Amino acid sequence: MSLSRRQVAVAAVASVSLGLSAAGTAQATHGRRSRTLYIAGDSTAAQKYAAAAPETGWGMALPFFLHRSRPVSNHAVNGRSSKSFVDEGRLDAILDVIEPGDFLLIQFAHNDEKAEDPTRYTEPWSTYQHHLRMYVDGARARGARPVLATAVERRRFDAAGKAVPTHGEYPAAMRALAAEERVALLDIQALSLALWQELGVEKTKTYFNWTATEQDNTHFNPPGAIAVARLVARELLRARVLGPRDVCRLEAEIPESWISWPESAA
Repeated sequence: MSLSRRQVAVAAVASVSLGLSAAGTAQATHGRRSRTLYIAGDSTAAQKYAAAAPETGWGMALPFFLHRSRPVSNHAVNGRSSKSFVDEGRLDAILDVIEPGDFLLIQFAHNDEKAEDPTRYTEPWSTYQHHLRMYVDGARARGARPVLATAVERRRFDAAGKAVPTHGEYPAAMRALAAEERVALLDIQALSLALWQELGVEKTKTYFNWTATEQDNTHFNPPGAIAVARLVARELLRARVLGPRDVCRLEAEIPESWISWPESAA
């Protein structure tokens, strides 16, 4: 389906305003031009609404770590792959509004892996890379900077308590594409896997959407979303996508109360 510019703005505004309510207004200060960071991704990053609480996408927490002159426009949507996001017109909707100097952060793999669903499945070393190039080329054609982010890891441990990867060849395929296309890479898959290992089997439950009625090892609650957003912000700095003046609170405790869930996208 094709999305209008108004639909894009409505879908993204909630996450921007939520983050900036804690971080300050979206206007640039001290003469710094506002440069927006757009997120294209899946449910692990997406804005969540009241009915889904306490499920929280890491994109909801990312604004807490960025200067207010670097606002976040979160276009990530539940259930999308690199392919279905394009096929539904969601990439085109971003490219219609992205401006020179902005950033396009691209994180997909969770749903690309679903071989049983031809509307979403991509093969790591062919169609996955092909679709990722569409994001990279589209951003560059508009003077924006593409940024690839390997998919955040699920919570999975073996019998010995070792955190194990779940994304197969997709992270390697993205790393290879980033090197070939000379695109900044945020290796969130490797970093999140290391974090889950550090936290261990039991403590990781407090970062994922484990409730009295659900044991979700893919999606985050507020502490998990904040932890992953911190990884993303640190990687944006390490990869020199952003500078030291663009980030904040990298070592600070972020109150869970800063996360909120609007009733709906409208």
